[in-house]
Amino acid sequence: MTLDSLRSFILEIERLGELVRVATPVRARLEIAEIADRCMKSPGGGPALVFEHVLLDDGRRSAQPVAINLFGSMRRMCLALGVDELDAVGARISDLLNLKVPEGLFGKLAMLPKLAEMGKFPPRVKGGRAPCQEVVLRNEAVNLDELPCLTTWPGDAGRYITLPMVITADPSRGIRNVGMYRIQLLDRNRLAMHWQRHKVGAAHWREMAEKGERMPVAIALGGDPASIYAASAPLPPTIDEFLFAGFLRREPVELVRAVTCDLEVPAEAELVLEGYIDPAEPLALEGPFGDHTGYYSLADYYPIVHVTAVTARRDPIYPATLVGRPPMEDYYLGHATERIFLPLLRLTVPEIVDYHMPAAGIFHNLVFVAIDKQYPGQAYKVMNALWGQGLMSLAKVLVIVDKHVNVRDPDEAWWIALNNIDPERDVRFTMGPVDVLDHASRAFTFGSKMGIDATRKWKEEGFTREWPDLIRMDDETKRRVDELWPRLGIRR
Repeated sequence: MTLDSLRSFILEIERLGELVRVATPVRARLEIAEIADRCMKSPGGGPALVFEHVLLDDGRRSAQPVAINLFGSMRRMCLALGVDELDAVGARISDLLNLKVPEGLFGKLAMLPKLAEMGKFPPRVKGGRAPCQEVVLRNEAVNLDELPCLTTWPGDAGRYITLPMVITADPSRGIRNVGMYRIQLLDRNRLAMHWQRHKVGAAHWREMAEKGERMPVAIALGGDPASIYAASAPLPPTIDEFLFAGFLRREPVELVRAVTCDLEVPAEAELVLEGYIDPAEPLALEGPFGDHTGYYSLADYYPIVHVTAVTARRDPIYPATLVGRPPMEDYYLGHATERIFLPLLRLTVPEIVDYHMPAAGIFHNLVFVAIDKQYPGQAYKVMNALWGQGLMSLAKVLVIVDKHVNVRDPDEAWWIALNNIDPERDVRFTMGPVDVLDHASRAFTFGSKMGIDATRKWKEEGFTREWPDLIRMDDETKRRVDELWPRLGIRR
């Protein structure tokens, strides 16, 4: 079943028994965030929430309900991508990457379904008005204060849009980018766009600014869940996120022309904010903001988006998320990326068996990597290769272990690693780019990284002692105890 809209996603979550509708009046300022945080930190990620009676900062009731924590469980993340387990998407990618043209007519014919599947992925632009344009407000009619944008933490600089699809286009090649960035409301028709310098949208803006040209921007809220996820995925700048969403959905994403700017937006979005950035005007102070690190990211200067139109469904649902001390909803979005991109990582680092970014590592601070070690020094080769891979270049700590280690269990990974290392011998430091939000780095976006070789050491690596075996019970004893267990009266 393909989920084409946010509302169909919500209805399916409700059918599965993972949705709570909250009718009690709740404030958009802090209260929704506190309720959502308690849910997100409950076992399994807690329920998805739809707040039906949201109070704006001036006490009025919002015309839009607020949906939050929609992606905040493994089951809902799989539902969003139309799979039973997230590794199934990675398996599809592996299958396509391994395509080889076979000999003979029948072998070639057998490949046609896969090739035809690839042809379905490009997004389709539909004519006329779409559901996201049932209501159109332009220019002076735009009033962003009417939206139930959240203030999520007491020290935040203001209200924020937290689950957007920010749509821009490469000014040279015309390739679309869809990113997920936080956006601060400045007033009734202006926004501050938090474009970190490593992001594709920021690169588009820098290029437009050099040319002195206004940059069109569209901010879509809601849409099909695969597209919302794709906006968060670290795709190469040459890959259109709506194309990737089509691959995930096995159906093209439907787009429609924006009404006041030269961009295309999801036809099934709930709301769309259209506008532009003028490179000639000063930047705006954005932040501080309670971020996914669990700390406030400091205020800095970012470009201003002037909103020229708001388009919407007649009865839009406002989607939001919350970031802060992990685990949060973003852990499940990040975990999907981890599983989906493993086959692509193996293209350039084939010895990787598995990897995992635990919640406490907030994605970039800690990565466990299991490798099939075939020669001395291979762990360091993998470290250097990973630090050269896109946003993996921001990884602060890499821990490399042998292939038998279950890196998806952080307790097991640390147990093995801490047993296997001699700190002076096995730890390496290097310098490079770091995440914009890393408040501990020696300079803004620049600092050190640590690689730990926790693999079994070889004599060629200077280890001349005998390496011990792991303790394991023999299979026959385990079989006999399995048969005895029901009669032992021991609960476990």
